Parts: sequence; C-alpha cells; structure tokens
Amino acid sequence: MSLSNEDKKRVTETIKNCLRNKFKNYKPETENMPFHYRLLGRDRMALFSFLQSLNTTFGISIYEPVAKELAKAKFKKVQTQYELGNIITESAQKTIQKIMNDLSVGGNVNKKNETESIRAVAQKGKTTNLRSVKVDLFLISKSNKVFMFDLKTVKPNKTDFVSYKRNMLEWLAVYLFKNPKAKVNTLISIPYNPYEPGAYKRWTMKGMLDVKKEVLVAKEFWDFLGGKGSYNDLLDCFEKAGIELRPEIDNYFSRFTSSQ
Repeated sequence: MSLSNEDKKRVTETIKNCLRNKFKNYKPETENMPFHYRLLGRDRMALFSFLQSLNTTFGISIYEPVAKELAKAKFKKVQTQYELGNIITESAQKTIQKIMNDLSVGGNVNKKNETESIRAVAQKGKTTNLRSVKVDLFLISKSNKVFMFDLKTVKPNKTDFVSYKRNMLEWLAVYLFKNPKAKVNTLISIPYNPYEPGAYKRWTMKGMLDVKKEVLVAKEFWDFLGGKGSYNDLLDCFEKAGIELRPEIDNYFSRFTSSQ
C-alpha cells in the first residue's frame, strides 16, 4: 500500500519545514577563504558549507521527523528521541558482555537467543544506572510489538557496528527490566543504499549483527514504517519539496554572492 495523497502532502510539508528550520538555525563558517571565494564564489562556498552541516545532522534534522510522520498511520505509538530509562541489572550487563565476547571470537549471531538470554536476567541481581538512554525512533505496533531503531550513517565501519550492537543489547536490558514480557525488537536503520542498484556492501556488520533481524536498509526501512511503496513515494516527496523550496533556497544563498 503506497502513501495516500494526503500522506504525501503531509510528508512533503514535513520535509520543507525541516529544511526551513535548518536554514533558520544555520550559522555559516566565519573562516576567511579568499582564494576559494574568488575561484568558486561565496554563494557556492556557503552552499558547500551548508551541505556539510546538513549531512552531519541529517538524521535528527530530516530523517527522524520524516520517519515519525511516515509511521503515524501504521503504528499506535510513534516517538523520536524516546527516553528509554537507565536502569540495568548487573546480571544483564554480564550477559551482554558474554554475548559480545562470543561474537568477537566468531560466535554465531542469533538475535532471538540473545533477546531471551537478556530477558532471563533483566530483573535479576543488583541494579545500576547507565547514562541517560535515548532511542532515535520508538514504535509500538497495533499488536503491541515494540520496535526501537537507531538511525545511522550509510557507511559505518567495523568498530561502529560493535558499538551499535552493544547499544541495542543494552536497550533490550533496560526495556525488559520494566517490561519483562514485552515483544521487543531493536534494530539499526540505514536510510539509503549508496551502492544501488547493487546490494548494500557494508559487510563489516557480518559476524556482529543479525542481518535479517537487526538491520533495515533503504527501501526495507521506509516501507516498514509506511507500508509497501512508501520508499518510492518518499523520494517523490523529497523531489517535490526541493522544487517548491528552490526559490527560498536561491534567495537564502544569494546573500553570499558579494566578494570581500
């Protein structure tokens, strides 16, 4: 089921508002670059600087609000930057460390077994406090299944995946401490596939993540949130937003055309 016309309109407006907010809060670099300015022009250098800043914050500035808007029709609870809590038991921490140790020496990845191992000890032993734990995107389906997503960059390296894995295991432990019987899933999402039309090639995640149960890439992620066809509809929404914002974008960067 693709997005309705009303959904497309709503998502397009969300994209436009996200970019407008970025313009409003963006502070250009003040570093003097006289050779670059004269060779390329201040407006192009300002655009380059803006794009670098936007890429750094794209997850929070664009993807999270769009994902939230897209998921509203399909899930009964949708929240970004969800405060999960910070209480974890020492038994759960020991179980997590054992899982990480086993994976680091070539153990088999099995998300179901890992989840049940943590569930079994999530309320056992002394408790300790982690630093405040937040989830990028928190969802509860109409059948009460919980999904927690960590929205990530498109080209993480191997050490990143190790960190992601530990974070997701800790999310399980923290959530199951308060909700021991919950049907809970923790995943990372990659917003687009830079290798299209080929398959996603970041195989450094192999051996650390359960690829079928812990990772959604591009179309898989967006269609999961909004239903089949949502990814292609979302690309159309981004294109439409860009066309409608073009006069505002041109006007914004026109202020950087003067040379100094």
